[in-house]
Parts: sequence; C-alpha cells; structure tokens
Amino acid sequence: MTKKAIIDRFEGDFAIIELQNRKMVSVPREILPECAKEGDVILISVDDKETQKRNESIRNLFESLKEEGE
Repeated sequence: MTKKAIIDRFEGDFAIIELQNRKMVSVPREILPECAKEGDVILISVDDKETQKRNESIRNLFESLKEEGE
C-alpha cells in the first residue's frame, strides 16, 4: 500500500508534511531528496522485498552469534 503526502513547508531542519487524513507531521529534512520543495507530493510505502531481505539478514546474524556462543 502506498500513501500520498504533501510537503507543506520547511521549518529549519524539518519538513512539515500533510498526510492524507489532513494531519501534519514533521520529519527531518535530510530524509527527503535534496530536490524536494514545498507543494511536492511524496509517496510513503513499505518495500516488502527489502523488508524480507533485512529480516533474513538479521536472522542469519543472530544464528551465527548463537552458534559462536555455544
């Protein structure tokens, strides 16, 4: 699922983002692309493939640490 949000404005090091439900949230400006500007529509989504890769990597690391401790 992908959600849309709008960059309402910038306040110092933060971007004020308007979500679809009209709620405003602030996020660090550094997480947005450098070209992002007021009025831009941004997309927020979950990357299932990358999440699965990350979970597998963490699981493998945990298993290797567990084996070392035995």
